[in-house]
This record gives sequence, C-alpha cells and structure tokens, in this order.
Amino acid sequence: QVQLVESGGGLVQAGGSLRLSCAASGRIISINAMGWYRQAPGKQRELVATIISGGSTNYADSVKGRFTISRDNAKNTVYLQMNSLKPEDTAVYYCAADIGWPTSKDYWGQGTQVTVSS
Repeated sequence: QVQLVESGGGLVQAGGSLRLSCAASGRIISINAMGWYRQAPGKQRELVATIISGGSTNYADSVKGRFTISRDNAKNTVYLQMNSLKPEDTAVYYCAADIGWPTSKDYWGQGTQVTVSS
C-alpha cells in the first residue's frame, strides 16, 4: 500500500510564505506524477500545480508566478513553495500522486490546512 503524508500548512498573513511537503511511502515502483490540489469551503477541489517524472510542471493561472512545485525523486517527496500568499489561497491543500507501472493508480494525502489572514 502507498501513503502520502503532507506537512507544512498553517496560518500566515497575506504576503507571507509557506512551504508544503508531501512524502510518498510504501510499495512504490514508479511515481509518474505528483501534484497539489486545494479545496476552499463551499468550493470544488481544484488543481494547483503538478510535476511529472521528467520534471515538466503545470500551474493554475491563479498561482502562476507565486507558487513553485518541485520534487525530490530520491526522497519520493514533492514540495509546494507558496509566496505572496493571498486570503483567497485559504483552503485545504491535498497532495496527489500517480504511482505504478505498467498500470498506475491515483493516491491522495489527508490534506493540510492553509489559512491566509488579511
């Protein structure tokens, strides 16, 4: 079984920074992609950023230029550096990973709360 464990959430003032981490553990043959999603109260879960095994990244327009996703393949860990945080970034942030070869499966973390005060 595979587990994703997130850390790094918390309370920060607008304009501040936070760094989220997500470590994958368990029976891991191949991590094809990892990413971050978020869900604000009363809203649907939305994609924040993804990074594939080759290193290519993708960001939601709302976070481009402020957030940076990175990955440490040796540690099976993905990071999300969040700068210039805004109150509208407040949400539960979830780590996700597409793991396995030749067939893959999606795994999700338990979520970590990020609250940005104005």
